[in-house]
Amino acid sequence: MMLPCHNNLAVTNERSPRVARSRCRRLRQSRTVTAVVAVAALLISTTAWLSLVFSGTTTRCWRRFKDWEGSPLSLSRSLPWSSSPISRSIPAPPRFQSPLASPRNRSLSERANEKQELLLNDIVFGIAGSLHLWKQRKELLRLWWRPLEMRGHVWLEEQVPPEEADDSLPPLMVSEDISRFRYTNPTGHPSGLRISRILTESFRLRLPDVRWFVLGDDDTVFNVDNLVAVLSKYDPSEMMYIGTPSESHSANAYFSHSMAFGGGGIAISYPLAEALSNFHDDCIERYPKLYGSDDRLHACITELGVPLTREHGFHQWDIRGNAYGLLSSHPIAPLVSIHHVEYVDPFYPGLTSLDSLKLFAKAMRMEPRSFLQRSICYDRVRRLTFSVSIGYVVQVFPNIVLPRELERSEQTYIAWNKLRHRHEFDHDTRDSYKSVCKKPVMFFLKDVMKDGNATSGSYGRAKSKDDLKRKVFCFPSSPPLQYVQKIQVLGYPLGKNWHLVPRRLCCKVNNTGDELLRLTVGQCEKGALSSFTDSL
Repeated sequence: MMLPCHNNLAVTNERSPRVARSRCRRLRQSRTVTAVVAVAALLISTTAWLSLVFSGTTTRCWRRFKDWEGSPLSLSRSLPWSSSPISRSIPAPPRFQSPLASPRNRSLSERANEKQELLLNDIVFGIAGSLHLWKQRKELLRLWWRPLEMRGHVWLEEQVPPEEADDSLPPLMVSEDISRFRYTNPTGHPSGLRISRILTESFRLRLPDVRWFVLGDDDTVFNVDNLVAVLSKYDPSEMMYIGTPSESHSANAYFSHSMAFGGGGIAISYPLAEALSNFHDDCIERYPKLYGSDDRLHACITELGVPLTREHGFHQWDIRGNAYGLLSSHPIAPLVSIHHVEYVDPFYPGLTSLDSLKLFAKAMRMEPRSFLQRSICYDRVRRLTFSVSIGYVVQVFPNIVLPRELERSEQTYIAWNKLRHRHEFDHDTRDSYKSVCKKPVMFFLKDVMKDGNATSGSYGRAKSKDDLKRKVFCFPSSPPLQYVQKIQVLGYPLGKNWHLVPRRLCCKVNNTGDELLRLTVGQCEKGALSSFTDSL
């Protein structure tokens, strides 16, 4: 420790006062220089630190770290169950990028701003199949698959014989082994594990230019034109989970009222598929007691906090018997899919199940958006009600029936669990008419063709066991249109803004002959909806 300058002068009597003052001055100067050097060093170090922190490289690294920290992969690694060895033992295949591929998957949000039109080729289908059913189920796939326009695979548990390969159908893939996963449901089958992984395995193929993944069964019939139209309403850069629950109340109560059933089809956007692929195998290990595939998928999507977006055109069809009541009262929404088509009666009388489905698919392709849409009109003079379900049936009621009653599905079917009670269904139903005098006369589709920009459908009168009873018990009233054997329906397509305007179709009864009646069906003009019952 140094003494103050005046104390130092007091103890140096042998030196002159001038020498002492000179020494003290030099001491002060050295201290000042030391302080200046220290301040300069501090300023230099501070400047260097600030330049490092706010440099472009450091900022980008920090942003990447924050993005990783908030990603589903980071979340799954931070969870207590992320130590499972299953997901780490399955390395993802290397990313494949076609040299001609656009960077849509890497920048969906940017491309969404460009409002690119959704194409059928932007969708990848994952179809769940089984080897022992493939021979008959492939005929159902043939009804709607377009090999030159569509992408996707049928996933089987085993390889089919080489002679059964068919280029007109989706390529066949063998699912990965699922024996390492736990399955403890006493009534289900472990194949639910395999099918639940179709989305992950499809994603890991790294196909270029994918916006949506659509899952379905090999006995699901898709209306792919309407599928594209429906998905076009949504932003594929967002996490989207689209489908519908079952028609069966018991099925929804057992699984979930907010779960999309896989047979009816499930649409999943690319970002959601990417998030699921990062932790799906770990996730299904947490749910060994679940029954099938769609409930496992729903459980994992629920962990990500993505709700179900319902589209009424997807149909699980957990029904048996005569589907007439559902087909003739389709909701005002484009038909996207139907399932379990082998477990219901043929749609059109006099045809086999497969031939009936071929006619159904032909009408569906002819005018997709109007297909099965309801049109209601009235004949004031004869007090008749016409209910036209485009591509399926024309119902002629012998009295005036208002739309509210016609909207309810006539219960001509039973539930999948073979229950018949109306409370078993989660949609509006009504009992069939008990009086034969109130039952409609039905004209089912026989053929359909293009007529310019419209479709021309020929509907033939169906024979009924109630025809004789009607003549006897409804006397003196005569059966409606008793001499008409054929109805010709000229249908005009819906406009492109079908999802923004009221979509009930309007129809007009034209002049009739002895055996032929003509109807014209099209999108209602402005004001027509409020006045279409003026003739009553």
